[in-house]
Amino acid sequence: MTFVRIWKSKSVEQFSPIPYLATFVNCALWVLYGLPMVQPHSILVITINGTGLGIEIVYLMLFFLYSDRKQRIKVILIVVVEIIFVAVLAFCVLTFVHKDEIKKRAAIVGSICMVGNILMYASPLSVMKLVIKTKSVEYMPFFLSLFSFLNGVSWTAYALIRFDAYILAPNSMGTALGLAQLLIYAAYYKSTKRQIAEREAKGEVVMAEKSVSGRVAQKPNNDSRV
Repeated sequence: MTFVRIWKSKSVEQFSPIPYLATFVNCALWVLYGLPMVQPHSILVITINGTGLGIEIVYLMLFFLYSDRKQRIKVILIVVVEIIFVAVLAFCVLTFVHKDEIKKRAAIVGSICMVGNILMYASPLSVMKLVIKTKSVEYMPFFLSLFSFLNGVSWTAYALIRFDAYILAPNSMGTALGLAQLLIYAAYYKSTKRQIAEREAKGEVVMAEKSVSGRVAQKPNNDSRV
């Protein structure tokens, strides 16, 4: 819904790119973690996060297209840094940690993935200052918070089945963060609706005033022709 709005308005307005940048690097890290030479038998981790990586690329491209020059440069720089970070991590782990130490590879990458995962879940809270200041969740996407919560629940269940602590720890915390975001959304939902309704009503009044002013301005011209 957020990107449908951005597409229609041709502007990112006050939406933050941070959640999408955090999810981009998080998916890339988990793809690395799921590789057979790091954590064998993790096909679901690779396929799901690989798909997520592709989706985030599309989102970031749209964000890039409809943001101002300053925001574009910021997004590009962060994406480049994230790509370099993941590439260097992959090179170091696969080169300097031998194949017979595969558990060590999983421990190194998994630990970093845990940090990335927690940052991803917390990233929608980056607009919290704006939410509290405006008492509005207009620029805190509901579906992003909802699916963060559902994602955390799903991966927590998966981690319990697999007994994978690297997946369990951040996703259980992510479930709590997702729930916190939904509670914040619920707290400011009514005030957000009220503000949007007032803004729309004000816009209609302004348009009506302009229409009346235009008609009044046209009357003398019509009279002078007679």
